[in-house]
Amino acid sequence: MSGSVQGKAIHFDDRYLHVELQDGRIISTPMDWYPELREATMSQLKDYNFICRGTGIEWSGLDYHLSIESMLAAHSDRSVA
Repeated sequence: MSGSVQGKAIHFDDRYLHVELQDGRIISTPMDWYPELREATMSQLKDYNFICRGTGIEWSGLDYHLSIESMLAAHSDRSVA
C-alpha cells in the first residue's frame, strides 16, 4: 500500500477491534483474528500506544504489536468461526 495509514483511536466491543484512522475512516476486524487481544482484560486492551508514526499499535503489557496496514490487507488465509 502506498502512503501511510495512521491510527487515531481504538475501540473494542465483544466481537471487533475498531481502529479510527487519521483520515476519518474506521476499520474493524474480528477479535478472533487476535487471540492475544481476545483473551486480554479490558484494562490491558486500553493500555495501547500508536507506534511507528501511527502506523502500528503496541500493547506493551501484552508484548503484542499490530500493523494497521495488515488490518486493511486481505486475509483470505484466515478462517473465522
